[in-house]
Amino acid sequence: MKKDEGIAATPVAKTVGPQKNDAATPVAGKEQAAVPAKQAAVAPQAQSTSSASQLQSALDRIYFDFDSSQLSDAARATLAKSAAALVKAPEAKVRIEGNCDEHGSAEYNLALGERRAQAAKKYLTTLGVSDGRLATISYGKERPADQGHDEAAWKKNRRDELVVVTP
Repeated sequence: MKKDEGIAATPVAKTVGPQKNDAATPVAGKEQAAVPAKQAAVAPQAQSTSSASQLQSALDRIYFDFDSSQLSDAARATLAKSAAALVKAPEAKVRIEGNCDEHGSAEYNLALGERRAQAAKKYLTTLGVSDGRLATISYGKERPADQGHDEAAWKKNRRDELVVVTP
């Protein structure tokens, strides 16, 4: 049997940079080690995901009265808070989703949901959010928040939701 047979060479890792409890001291004329490429690629994605989820949590639903697309005082106050969050995140784009309760035809509710989404969009633009950052869509009665068939459920379903589509 040969001396090296059956034994794989094991590379020895040389530690570069500060060790535990050592202070990092730059060496004159040399650059410090960069973040590994894989970490560098993941970090911005994780950060943007985090900022998108933080922004999403700042955007609350607004609710409407029966057969109405008029913004109530409560809806305006909620949209003002959302606008403040959006102004702080100028790169974010948002989709305003108009929804309705189960009363009325599918066609009527799609139109009503669009009017609701447009009302929120118009108000957000008056508060300083760029029109180009806001998209609207109506789901009519197709996406109820509450599956019930009573007034409490219907109130929850007459709403706009603001959804972050890009961080």
